[in-house]
Amino acid sequence: MSKQSYRVCFCFRRRFKMTVAQAPEDVKNLFEMYSENGLMNADGLHKFLVEYQKEDETTTDDAQKIIDGSKHLPKNGLHVEAFFRHLFSDTNSPLVSLGVHHDMNAPLSHYFIFTGHNSYLTGNQLNSDCSDVPIINALKRGVRVIELDIWPNSEKDDVHVLHGGTLTAPVTLLKCLSSIKEYAFVSSDFPVVITLEDHLTPDLQAKAANMITETLGDILFTPGPEVFKEFPSLETLKKRIIISTKPPKDYTEAKEDKDKENDSKSDKADDEVAMKKVSS
Repeated sequence: MSKQSYRVCFCFRRRFKMTVAQAPEDVKNLFEMYSENGLMNADGLHKFLVEYQKEDETTTDDAQKIIDGSKHLPKNGLHVEAFFRHLFSDTNSPLVSLGVHHDMNAPLSHYFIFTGHNSYLTGNQLNSDCSDVPIINALKRGVRVIELDIWPNSEKDDVHVLHGGTLTAPVTLLKCLSSIKEYAFVSSDFPVVITLEDHLTPDLQAKAANMITETLGDILFTPGPEVFKEFPSLETLKKRIIISTKPPKDYTEAKEDKDKENDSKSDKADDEVAMKKVSS
């Protein structure tokens, strides 16, 4: 039973008792089987993991890391409460050892994807630094979508990554791309998507395209001239980096004009057919 104090009306303090879940009897009995003198050391925890949880590949060093990572003293072993908490912690998740167990041959769009937002920010969105370090950390955690906001630098001759319209200090696009290439597949072989929020001039768009092509090289996913009816599968996209961005404004406007022209021609042709039918 622990206690927590709260300030009330700026001058008084009240104390509340906080109930902590107690280990049930079966957990206590299990703890006694693998502990001595009220502590489960690394050897005992290792024995429990192998014998009881059937984690045959676990080592004593792995068990010691669990003890070292516990927030509860002493560090030479786990007491029963710490052992109880470990059983329900993320480090003891029943899903950890399953690995990839779903069918990964469906199109990319059929899956949920671990996605980052403003992946380059080290802090808040107003005045923090931009860096490749948060990107590296995200990739190590298994994030598969990295978002980069790309802007011209002050001289308008290079591409920076920053949160536009704020006081965030920029980082170069080249540095971000190099780090993404190095760390993209440290946690998973499945594809990484780089989402570009593009605020560049046409000249800098061309420069950014060259940077991406030259930096990523063969791992850049570059589809051929064929039109995909659906996205490729995750299995076929392993060890590939995909670029996701909106088409350039000029291209979009030209396409809209062409679509309108085609629609106009189609409507005119339909009208002519209708007139012929009426005349006949």
